[in-house]
Amino acid sequence: MNLIYIFALAQTAIAATVTYDWDITWVNANPDGLLERPVIGINDHFPLPAIEVNLGDTIVVNVVNLLGNETTGIHFHGQRQQGTNTMDGPSGVTQCSIPPGGSFTYNFTANPAGSYWYHSHNKGQYPDGFRGPLIIHDPNDPYLGAYEEDLTLTISDWFWTQMPELLGLYLNPNNAGGVEPAPNSTILNDSDSVKFSITAGKTYRLRIINVSNMASNFVQLMGHEMTIIAIDGVNVEPATTESIYIATAQRYDVLFTAKPTATQNYFFISSLDQSMYGGYFDIAVPNAYGYLVYNPQLPLPTVYEPASFDPFDDFDLVPYDKEPILGPVSQTITINMIFNNDDYDINRATINGQSYVPPIVPSLYTALSAPASDVLNPTIYGIGSNPFVVKYNEIVEVVINNFDTGSHPWHMHGHQFQVVFRGDTNTPMWDGTQAVSPVPARRDVIFVNTNSSTVWRFQANNPGVFLIHCHIEWHVEAGLTATLFEAPDLLQGVLTIPADHLAVCRQDKTPTVGNAAGNSLNFLNLTGQPTTPAEYDYGYVSYPLCSFVGGLKLTLG
Repeated sequence: MNLIYIFALAQTAIAATVTYDWDITWVNANPDGLLERPVIGINDHFPLPAIEVNLGDTIVVNVVNLLGNETTGIHFHGQRQQGTNTMDGPSGVTQCSIPPGGSFTYNFTANPAGSYWYHSHNKGQYPDGFRGPLIIHDPNDPYLGAYEEDLTLTISDWFWTQMPELLGLYLNPNNAGGVEPAPNSTILNDSDSVKFSITAGKTYRLRIINVSNMASNFVQLMGHEMTIIAIDGVNVEPATTESIYIATAQRYDVLFTAKPTATQNYFFISSLDQSMYGGYFDIAVPNAYGYLVYNPQLPLPTVYEPASFDPFDDFDLVPYDKEPILGPVSQTITINMIFNNDDYDINRATINGQSYVPPIVPSLYTALSAPASDVLNPTIYGIGSNPFVVKYNEIVEVVINNFDTGSHPWHMHGHQFQVVFRGDTNTPMWDGTQAVSPVPARRDVIFVNTNSSTVWRFQANNPGVFLIHCHIEWHVEAGLTATLFEAPDLLQGVLTIPADHLAVCRQDKTPTVGNAAGNSLNFLNLTGQPTTPAEYDYGYVSYPLCSFVGGLKLTLG
């Protein structure tokens, strides 16, 4: 059990300020033990450090972008950012990109408690290594007395080629079918060797965080049952299972009890769901293995992939607080998603016919600078942002209709939402007549099955500008993103943009006042607003790229 956690138990009434000073740098690393390449590190180190604090602590992260050739920004996934919407992290939404040489401070209250992660929200950077765990301990956690030690496990797909090159291949007219580059391998804790030292008879809390670009994974601890106690930071009634299925960006907290004697060691497996990948691909290492080491003097076990996995259905999990379904619904947001080729013959994602295109002025800055008479008008935020405006305290129902041939993990910033309905693959779309869960599971990422619907509900009690998007990074870059403007009228006169945030906008030459088109004289005049994605170009990349192309076998003319 770490020292900060012990301190929390003794000093529950004292909230601390925990400060991190981070230089964002390039580092050479070899996470899968097969190929060394440049990755994004912090203070010249990789893997990246964990943020570990207590509920209610203030987290301060002082960032300096020393990448030299890429802008950046950090999103603290799963944090509400109540009253601190400027700290949410996505560039073009709640901040300007941090340019090379730029400095930027994130300052917010750790809330809610649970297992989270931080990652870049810029141009495919987190699959290049810019991601790490964010653990927030709760001294009043109902499961606190049920375990004796806390462990964290990140799982991820991994590519031997850097993302700028892969994105150039993915968003390319010669890839008109939109085949995603497949990874070369699967890794654990951004490493090729994970060993947990286990004491016989002890019970452990294992926080499993999927930080993948795209891959969902099956996870199983061989010879040990797991008891699920939390998903995406929400405590649930205990549910016992041999394996879990964890989609990109999801988190599972599980308990497992060690064997009573240390007579042998065991392995655990994270197996990539290869059914997610289309086209002709070759994933060199689809399974990652780690070890539960009871006795380091004994040999490690021989690893293998189980014949099948039987994961617990997360839709059936019941929140510990048994919060009933929200209602009645006062507003419905419908997201019809599909992929189509654009005017450049590039396969793009669309929401209700529109691919996400960043506005000229970051969306939050538009909400803060708009006349009070216009701030609730979605027009000012631009067609390209796929805007949805909701009023304070409304009960909002979000309907995701997936008309694509693949499944997608959908995430909403600023909330843990109730998953009231999830259709099976290839079932009729939501029409409001289907049965809903009376005590729905809550989480911040939900897997939407192929050719079906998923419906969630939330109460609009967190004024701010928040993204709703698929968490597959390929698809974010392809435009599978919408923007929620939650009670933007209540932000004006309350939320202030910090001076250092405005400074990076000046460095990046991004305007901070006006509508989506940059018009500050007439917010209803959207002439010049971005509506179509530019032809994809990462021409600014100046470092040498690896010559591998993940597992994608694609010939570009």
